[in-house]
Amino acid sequence: MSDRQSTALVTRFAPSPTGLLHLGHAYSALLAYQAAQTNGGIFHLRIEDIDTNRCRSEFEDAIYEDLAWLGLRWVEPVRRQSEHFGDYAKALGKLTQKELLYPCFCTRKDIQQEIAQSGQAPHVGPDGHLYPGTCRNLSKDEQESRIANNQPYALRLNMAEACERAGSLIWMDGNNNEAVTAAPEIFGDVILARKDTPASYHLACTLDDHLQGVTLVVRGEDLRPATHVHRLLQALLELQTPAYRHHALITNAEGVRLAKRNQAQTIRALRGAGLSPQDLKSQAGVATN
Repeated sequence: MSDRQSTALVTRFAPSPTGLLHLGHAYSALLAYQAAQTNGGIFHLRIEDIDTNRCRSEFEDAIYEDLAWLGLRWVEPVRRQSEHFGDYAKALGKLTQKELLYPCFCTRKDIQQEIAQSGQAPHVGPDGHLYPGTCRNLSKDEQESRIANNQPYALRLNMAEACERAGSLIWMDGNNNEAVTAAPEIFGDVILARKDTPASYHLACTLDDHLQGVTLVVRGEDLRPATHVHRLLQALLELQTPAYRHHALITNAEGVRLAKRNQAQTIRALRGAGLSPQDLKSQAGVATN
């Protein structure tokens, strides 16, 4: 059931529990929280733990602890993706009924060999070399035979067909709500599910934002390219389209963006060094009242 609110601004922070939160996470969470607070809105915390092989309960516990220490409060219960696999299966079912998905049996090595043997310069997108479409035109009989033989496969979106059906799409971005034209084709035939991961980040994130009634997505500039795919999925699945604000990334002294492996800049480490919540907010460059 959606907890969509008809008028309130709704934001969210959606970390993955694969490591400790760092200063960059704090910055993003605080911006989303302040946007909701300033506008009398609602702030959600979502745990993106769909990759059950990499996520850890101790990191999830640390997320709650660090954000509470920062003074953030969120709507309960927290949505945990691992508890909603059925939602993603339904969305995949809709795309299957629209004949927009196809099983891809290629390994990474297969794809690399196909690209190398093509004799053409590979097309590159935000995630690297675009999938060359090897499995796109397999017959139904061939698909069913391989699946019956338990050959591992992923579900890919037929991007050309999806874009043709969706037509021209835009989303509103930034503090000034500028219209951005979606160009999801830059990703090629993206994977929307794998055998060991029942939904990709693209699908799960897009559907969750809709089900939680999110009206403003605040996230890092590094995720701006993903919004092209998310806008397409919103159109294909008839979901609401929030506004977006893609903020600048916090970097270290060498200009490299922070990562979870950079332990010195985790919220846990900064707390241990004696910083107060106000100190951390100042270090993150977030103005507070």
